[in-house]
Amino acid sequence: MLKHKDSFHGSDLEKIEKIYGIKKEDIVSFSANVNPLGVSPLLKRDLTSKLDVISTYPDREYTDLRKVIAGYCDASAESILVGNGSTELITLFIKMTAPKKAMIIGPTYSEYERELSLSGGVSLYFPLKEENGFALEPDSLIRSLDESIDMLIICNPNNPTSSAIKRDKMRHILDACKTLDIFVLVDETYVEFAEDYDGISCIPLTSAYNNLCLLRGVSKFFAAPGLRLGYAICGDTDLMKDIEAIKDPWTVSSLAEVSGQLMFRDTDYIKATKELISSERERVCSELRSIPGIKVYDPVANFVLCRITKENVDADILFDNAIRNNLMIRNCSSFPFLDNKYFRICFMSPKDNDRLLTVIRDTLK
Repeated sequence: MLKHKDSFHGSDLEKIEKIYGIKKEDIVSFSANVNPLGVSPLLKRDLTSKLDVISTYPDREYTDLRKVIAGYCDASAESILVGNGSTELITLFIKMTAPKKAMIIGPTYSEYERELSLSGGVSLYFPLKEENGFALEPDSLIRSLDESIDMLIICNPNNPTSSAIKRDKMRHILDACKTLDIFVLVDETYVEFAEDYDGISCIPLTSAYNNLCLLRGVSKFFAAPGLRLGYAICGDTDLMKDIEAIKDPWTVSSLAEVSGQLMFRDTDYIKATKELISSERERVCSELRSIPGIKVYDPVANFVLCRITKENVDADILFDNAIRNNLMIRNCSSFPFLDNKYFRICFMSPKDNDRLLTVIRDTLK
């Protein structure tokens, strides 16, 4: 069995290929959290007829793309900024707001801490508690905030816990942050997968709070991580203008610009994705809960966090057994506050989900 210090990320298929001798094309990744339906059929059908766009520069203002995103999100086009994936936007907002000290709700995505460190800022974590199912207690968070903190970063729904904060509770947090002059960065990468989208998404709050910015992208829900297209929604028009002024021009390619306009209009694909994830989330979690030796944390997004409670079995063993069946899970030991008893899987096709459930059952026997 492979022994490694760092858990493999969903994009590390080349490393897996080299170590295990399995072709990356043959691996079903339950680690990447990408829509199992693949890219939008509308995009596949119409993109070839628009390939000539690569012969010209994209619109520097991305006017048409922002209008399409605005329609999709029910937001104003003026409040939207597009970027080369949400990672570029995380970098830009941190660079512009220059927080000296930021609080991160964890365990969560490591890029926030990395970007804060690169900008010279200090990060501290507010830990979600396992005994609460990793659900955030807003009042407890608010009590931990003070005027020394410049930024609060929340992934909602959160990766890897798949827990979420409802909009009314987020408003409570935003009110507290406003009194302390704390800027709030909310990453909504996975919110489109949520059953209660309208109760979780904070887009309606962006027009009321100038200390709030939402981040989204097309990597997960639209299964297009290679396209590198992200967008931010923020009601602070002055901040958006300042970021636009320092942002490199044309970081979103002409191809990504036209692809985005097609994807966000593919209503049949969007509906099919939500239905598949909703169905498989309920079914797979029910199956997981029936397996002795596993604790399942209630998921909101398109993935679920589990903890192995059986002795002499951990996520290293499960990872090894799964990858030898060409199935890749996420060992969560690299996340803050988690160890190698935790693993995360996303919901794929029913057939692939059943294959993985068989491996999990066999491992936990």
